[in-house]
Amino acid sequence: MYQLSIQILRSKNKLMVIQAVLIGLALSLNFMAKDSPFSHIGLLVAGLIGTLPILIQAISSLKIKLVTIDVLVAIAAIGALMIQNYEETAIVTFLFLFGAWLEGKTLDYTRSSIKSLTEMAPDLAWVQQEDGEFAEEDIDFVEEGDIVLVKTGGKVPVDGKIIQGQGSVNEASITGESVLLSKSVGDSVFAGTILENGTIQIETDKVGEETTFGRIIELVEEAQDSRSSTERFINRFAKWYTPLVLLIGLIVGMITQDVEVAITILVLGCPWALVIGIPVSNVAGIGNGAKNGVLLKGSEVIQNFAKVDTMIFDKTGTLTMGKTRVNQEYRYGNFQSHHLDYLLAVEKESDHPLALAILNYYGSLASNAKVEHTDVIKGQGIEAIVEKHKVLIGKLDLMERNFLKITNQVINEIEALEKSGHSIVVMAVNQEIVLVLGIKDQIRPGIKPYLELLKKSGVKNLVLASGDNQQTVDLVAKELALDLAMGNLLPQDKANYLVEQQEKGHTVAFIGDGVNDSPSIAKADVGIAMGSGTDVAIESSDVVLVQSDFKHLVHAYLLSKKTNLNMMENIVIALTVVILLIGFLLFSPWMSMSLGMLIHEGSILLVIINALRLLAFKIKKE
Repeated sequence: MYQLSIQILRSKNKLMVIQAVLIGLALSLNFMAKDSPFSHIGLLVAGLIGTLPILIQAISSLKIKLVTIDVLVAIAAIGALMIQNYEETAIVTFLFLFGAWLEGKTLDYTRSSIKSLTEMAPDLAWVQQEDGEFAEEDIDFVEEGDIVLVKTGGKVPVDGKIIQGQGSVNEASITGESVLLSKSVGDSVFAGTILENGTIQIETDKVGEETTFGRIIELVEEAQDSRSSTERFINRFAKWYTPLVLLIGLIVGMITQDVEVAITILVLGCPWALVIGIPVSNVAGIGNGAKNGVLLKGSEVIQNFAKVDTMIFDKTGTLTMGKTRVNQEYRYGNFQSHHLDYLLAVEKESDHPLALAILNYYGSLASNAKVEHTDVIKGQGIEAIVEKHKVLIGKLDLMERNFLKITNQVINEIEALEKSGHSIVVMAVNQEIVLVLGIKDQIRPGIKPYLELLKKSGVKNLVLASGDNQQTVDLVAKELALDLAMGNLLPQDKANYLVEQQEKGHTVAFIGDGVNDSPSIAKADVGIAMGSGTDVAIESSDVVLVQSDFKHLVHAYLLSKKTNLNMMENIVIALTVVILLIGFLLFSPWMSMSLGMLIHEGSILLVIINALRLLAFKIKKE
């Protein structure tokens, strides 16, 4: 019996098609010869065929003590059969099965973004063998450190760096932008992207699910399976609403002694469009984001993001390019050339943008110094032991914390650098300052109009919170017309300010890219990670901008507002239809069970079409 039930459920779409044929033939026969017995038989068979899968689903629901929509329709269908209203039974069950099919197809379509992403994932790679030749291997056997060859038109199968060759790469699968990027030796490439022209050899960093592309697929899959608080509320509402409709139908039937009216109420009261309207909107919104380089980690994130009125930005790598450069170098006192060896040895262990700038600046030097111990002082710098020497690298605060003597010359030169917008890195060896570096970053080009658009769209407060010195932070804030700029902040200071804003009733988003940002990203109502950021920031965030582009930030914010609005529109449509149907049943003579179900199907189609509009959403070009 169990196997038969499973087979019937698996075949319900085929049964729906058979129903459609039988109903069509029966109605045609009835049109040609009224009250034809063959017409009645056709409708009876069609009704029985349609009732079977719905009844099986209803029984399954009742076994776990749930009164679902299937229960209402099954009772209505059986009731109509009992009073020999075969036409109503056949049409109602057909429309119900058709609605279920339509719902499945729509969700499949709205999930097309993840399907297309999965199809982009390469299965094979040309891997260098021990003899230096390349052979095609399954991607599952490629390991970190392998050399992979990609030719013109081929998909890049791994994350890694180009070690030979050059070419133009289409990164639309990662960024959502179909723009060709020139790549050469030393540049990073990502799995799932396409080499439009050229030939390159890549040293593998990450493969499979660990690649940027693999993580995108995983995050989108998780997001599409998640549920928002509104969606959970609607499901809880339907859980209680559906038994209430059943109870009302029973009461009406007992009072009126009219079985047909009672079972019609069961059909008209179905909250189907209400149940499907919200998930379709959310999945369509998440799908749109995935296609446009924005990963929204679930429908709850969309709801929260739509309410954001305060955005707090980190500076380096967020508002600025993160491609910092050493512009000034001051050497002091007992400076010796091997101090640079100590500096490079320590900075090699950091992924901070300022560390990368220092390594690039002294790139021609090779350091063999041995780092024996490091201690990261968050927001201040690093204390290290290098070849038995105590080395301090960081802000002036770190030097004061260690009670170093700071000369007027050092103070004056640091102040001059800060006034011109430089970030400062001070180095001390054995309690003596030996080096000061002035490092400058560039503001991301073209972001000011997008910040203005955020303000126009509902974000009341744009705040810059940075660990950098106040003068540098003020210069950036002034250029970008931000509402508030705060410098010299430790990671906990940023998080504390964020919590203060939440306690004042603000819905806060934090946008950052570094390890230091992860506490604030985690505490924010919506944590947003720039795609160029660290793994920690990306994993702890709610939204990932795959490409570090402010256009994508605006797209994500406006998409969330649009999706939230779309969801509310679907709720209104669904509830309005149910109220109107019940009203027509009570106050008009022409409302029937099959007509009510047909209108229900129309409302389902309407909420689906409304949700699908989200797939085409794009921000207007300014």
